Amino acid sequence: MQTEKVANHIVSWLKDYANNAGVNGFVIGISGGIDSAVTSTLCAKTGLNVLCIEMPIHQAESHVSRAQEHIAQLKLKFDNVSDTRTDLTPVFEEFKTEVFFDGDQATIDMALANTRARLRMTTLYYYAGLYSLLVAGTGNKVEDFGVGFYTKYGDGGVDLSPIADLVKSQVYELGEFLGVPESIMKAAPSDGLFGDARSDEDQIGASYPELEWAMSMDDQGKTVEDFTGREAEVYKIYKRFNTSNKHKMVPIPICKIPNNLM
Repeated sequence: MQTEKVANHIVSWLKDYANNAGVNGFVIGISGGIDSAVTSTLCAKTGLNVLCIEMPIHQAESHVSRAQEHIAQLKLKFDNVSDTRTDLTPVFEEFKTEVFFDGDQATIDMALANTRARLRMTTLYYYAGLYSLLVAGTGNKVEDFGVGFYTKYGDGGVDLSPIADLVKSQVYELGEFLGVPESIMKAAPSDGLFGDARSDEDQIGASYPELEWAMSMDDQGKTVEDFTGREAEVYKIYKRFNTSNKHKMVPIPICKIPNNLM
């Protein structure tokens, strides 16, 4: 990948899109992970206003410290970057007092994890409306179009997706080029939705390099019968996530009414 040219292309695309939309810039949630660090840096390089928001909900301390380190570094480099912190923990806890819990614990935990992401999306759009900003998404190609590893109408609820055509390894290439803090570059990717430091690999059962490989094999029309051992296991994992999360990757289905009924 021609890293510098790709970075410049994304920055130009972001700036053109924002100017054509008649907005002042971008708002982005900072998680302490590589995707939000790269996306926010690219947004900052447009010269337009960038509002970075921390939105902790019982967050692991390692995530908080990395997010704060990145924001501090970004503000030193770019005078168009500002930040704020919205502690959503009390909102999340109050929400839990108003809903009932029915089902096994794993199902309840997943529903609550997705609720965290949707509370954050609501917060981002509050500030977007307040300051005439676009919500910048942080999803990469593997998450958004491979395994669908994001929350529908949560971190998937955005106005534009600057890095969604890049696989994870390419995002890391951009991170190195853009000078993302070493603590973020070395940290295991995590969605931070469970209040602990569990990684994406812990949840999915495969690493991002493995998922990139599986995605490329799927593009070639391979089937699980083409592989053995760990490759077959990874490909099964990829296909399972890709199939079950397909509803996130395609347009919302519309019930078309036949002409003879209209």
